[in-house]
Amino acid sequence: MKYPLRNWIPMMILVLTFSTFATGGRMVQDPHSHARPDEAVVKHIDLDLTVDFDRHILKGWAKLTIDNKTGAHRLILDSRRLTIERVVLDDGKPTTFKLVPDTEFMGDALEIAIQPNTKTVTVYYQTAPDAPALQWLAPEQTADKKAPFLFTQSQPILARSWIPCQDSPGIRITYTATIRTRPDLLALMSATNSQQKSPDGVYHFTMPQPIPPYLFALAVGNLEFRPISNRSGVYAEPSVVDKAAWEFADTEKMIQAAENLYGPYRWERYDILVLPPSFPFGGMENPRLTFATPTVLAGDRSLTALVAHELAHSWSGNLVTNATWDDFWLNEGFTVYFERRIMEALYGKKYADMLAVLGYQDLLSTLEELGYDNSLTQLKTHLEGHDPDEGITDIPYEKGYFFLRMLEEAVGRPTWDAFLRKYFDTFAFQSMTTERFESYMTEHLLHHDAQKVKALKIKEWLYQPGLPDNCPKVHSTEFDRVEQQVQRFLNGTPPEQLDVSGWTTHHWLHFLRSLPETLTHDQLAALDNAFRFTQSGNSEILSTWLGIAIDHQYKAAYPQVKAFLTSQGRRKFLRPLYQKLAQTPEGKQFALEIYREARPMYHAISRNTIDAILGWKEKQ
Repeated sequence: MKYPLRNWIPMMILVLTFSTFATGGRMVQDPHSHARPDEAVVKHIDLDLTVDFDRHILKGWAKLTIDNKTGAHRLILDSRRLTIERVVLDDGKPTTFKLVPDTEFMGDALEIAIQPNTKTVTVYYQTAPDAPALQWLAPEQTADKKAPFLFTQSQPILARSWIPCQDSPGIRITYTATIRTRPDLLALMSATNSQQKSPDGVYHFTMPQPIPPYLFALAVGNLEFRPISNRSGVYAEPSVVDKAAWEFADTEKMIQAAENLYGPYRWERYDILVLPPSFPFGGMENPRLTFATPTVLAGDRSLTALVAHELAHSWSGNLVTNATWDDFWLNEGFTVYFERRIMEALYGKKYADMLAVLGYQDLLSTLEELGYDNSLTQLKTHLEGHDPDEGITDIPYEKGYFFLRMLEEAVGRPTWDAFLRKYFDTFAFQSMTTERFESYMTEHLLHHDAQKVKALKIKEWLYQPGLPDNCPKVHSTEFDRVEQQVQRFLNGTPPEQLDVSGWTTHHWLHFLRSLPETLTHDQLAALDNAFRFTQSGNSEILSTWLGIAIDHQYKAAYPQVKAFLTSQGRRKFLRPLYQKLAQTPEGKQFALEIYREARPMYHAISRNTIDAILGWKEKQ
């Protein structure tokens, strides 16, 4: 997933149920699942669902193949706002079930009576119109404004709101699916996909590789396909698809660079689906079909590090998966490291250095925001009793990256690369805990050298808050050039006389981040007139500039603030702008006016975040 939410909303709720599963022969507790896979575990799911755009529901059945390893008399699944109509066992014989309520984010425990020899359990159900994993878009909310659209977002624990399952990242499942929809729409999943619409609106899918439930994904809309290579292509609405194919033209090169680093791509195809603007994340690494925000379509291929990030998840996350959400850094820290290695291989060290410096700035900003002694700044977290989505910050991404970079610098890149490739091969299609990785790394990378383990501060990196003092130092010579121009501007050089030739998005971001808080409105206006920041079509540059405008109450940019917040739903951009607006009474009133208009377009994940920032109540 790209990129994180930088906030934490405490919830003093104790979760008493948890899932347990084996990883390396040891049982791991998942505090965010009701399932008891130590009793009976789901191994495969067959889905048959009808997409009802009028009622905003999915309706059908899920047939679960189970391994009843202990001869248990119950199967416990996760369910959230699902209406369970009936449940039958192998031979079609009905069985009893009950829903045991928990917190809102945990949903219900669905407890089904089974026999010791039960092999399959079929659940007939329908989703709720407000299922948090599903976003139903009216035609006017799409790019082409001609047909409705549906997409899912299952991470971290939202799969349970559209599929009854054991919703834990430590449980891997294969699946098949039949999806029935309107014949004018194309259905896609994180599985084998058709590249053309079916005349009867019926689509069949297979996912032969076992995946965790958070990677279940479905999208239905007026979509077309464009190939990039013989194993990669782009899906998008007709007005977007050619632009997207051009933007992502280097995808095959990225796949090859990744394979050269850490072994073969194991998912057959790597396709990208560009979603409507309300998608709450930059990207989601659904196997075979990355979901991507249209905000990366900058027209100059300058934001394609996102593709490298989601592609890298095909190894770190999809192949070797965090066992629980307390181990989230094992997905994201590895992926940020891998992403930057891909970008270095394709575009050079200077390019990768810029990404690392920007990441370090984000890390320091998050540490300042959370507090250096906050337990959320540990790599191994303890999220029991909290919605895991609320604990996703820059820490697992950037602190995780710098931990791995520290290890690379300590042992040398050739040794590190050999270790990392062996790691992916050894634990392919398995779950990983922080403790298990620590043990494997200590044995196979540091060779049980206790002095080296202590010198590298491994325990401090993994289990203590803050940032160890052996964090790698990063520097960008490209940013030296930028800082020279910032200083020239502050010394009185007109903006149009600054040397900005050859600047990329990353140069501009550093330029904007380097501006002092003491800028006058005249200086802001001069910058805006010279570089057209308020009219920028680059979402990263525009969002950063609009934040500066709000900080300085530069009202000339406020119409664009509203236009930006009402035209896209990416939480990375929404959160800081609404936070800045909410700091003053006038700004908060402006924010509420915008939110009343924009809220129906936002995904539930984004709504939950902005609701908390603005103190939004449904009656508003």
